Amino acid sequence: MTRGLARRLGVLALAATVVAPAAAASCPAGTVYLTLDTGNMREAERIAGILNKHEVRATFFLANEKTPNGDFSLDDGWAGYWRARAKEGHAFGSHTFDHVYFRGVTPDGSLTVRPQFGEQAGRTLQWNARALCTELDRVGTRFKALTGQGLEPLWRAPGGKAPPQAMAAAKACGYAHVHWAPAGFLGDELPSESHPNDRLLAQALASIRGGDILMAHLGIWSRKDPYAPMLDPLIGGLKARGLCFATLREHPDYRR
Repeated sequence: MTRGLARRLGVLALAATVVAPAAAASCPAGTVYLTLDTGNMREAERIAGILNKHEVRATFFLANEKTPNGDFSLDDGWAGYWRARAKEGHAFGSHTFDHVYFRGVTPDGSLTVRPQFGEQAGRTLQWNARALCTELDRVGTRFKALTGQGLEPLWRAPGGKAPPQAMAAAKACGYAHVHWAPAGFLGDELPSESHPNDRLLAQALASIRGGDILMAHLGIWSRKDPYAPMLDPLIGGLKARGLCFATLREHPDYRR
């Protein structure tokens, strides 16, 4: 080893010992990972503004879901939205293209599924492992066409539920499944009449801890008072507690 190379390596090692404690000191309570499923996209722009305000990067799980505009979330009309989020440094995973629910497994090992959208919407289908992988890949193909960027090797089943056979099939074609922490369920799917925003916010601020994966949507049809505005005080409150935010690219279980 030359003297110059040794000196450079020594500088890098010293930098590592200085930067690591500084990073830890800035996040004394740890790191949390905000994830956002597409939903109906009604609050998409508001949520993007909140994330930018707090300089938070999230992980989006994408499906081609119907929006209040009468179009779908991966249509050309949403290309600008997704390009902007990609440019900001967010991460993206598959939520199945047609927002496909898993209903069980047949005796021969086929997956029983029910797409919510698309040409097969509302029909009960039988899929093999290849069909599932094709469905997961459809999201990445479409997202790359819209943004020029690919997905992370991550997926989330609609509802967060899929049989072990589906998890294994997805893993075999390169996708790790991502659920969320119990405290990370932010409750935007619940009725606002019985679960008002202020109660959900207080619950989240009291219970979320470092390492938790958080989950909400870019809009929910059934919720009368959208939860999205509460992301602003939630992020601010968690940061005030010493928590930092990162995408799943930085999560110890999902780093490439």
